[in-house]
Amino acid sequence: QLQLVESGGGLVQPGGSLRLSCAASGSALDYYRLGWFRQAPGKEREGVSCISISGGRSNDSVKGRFTISRDNAKNTVYLQMNSLKPEDTAVYYCAAHLGPFGCSWSPDAYDYWGQGTQVTVSS
Repeated sequence: QLQLVESGGGLVQPGGSLRLSCAASGSALDYYRLGWFRQAPGKEREGVSCISISGGRSNDSVKGRFTISRDNAKNTVYLQMNSLKPEDTAVYYCAAHLGPFGCSWSPDAYDYWGQGTQVTVSS
């Protein structure tokens, strides 16, 4: 059973950077589609970035600012977030789905979820 644990969230000023980590245990991440999602109060969960065998992608709202990467040796996936904006404030979740599939922005396409880490962008 795959388990995911996020870390790295916190309070940052607008324009700042954070790097989120998602450490996996119970299975190797090599064979999974991986995604980062976020959910702000009163809003639906939104796909932010994903990585699969075909590479990494980010949605238009964060493209050029956020980068997803994976380190299979450490069994960890990262989300580097630069030029943060107040509208990036949310709980960020990592998610995984077993299979050599391409990226998906739908939460229903993922079977395993971490507990989430809060990111607050405010001055």
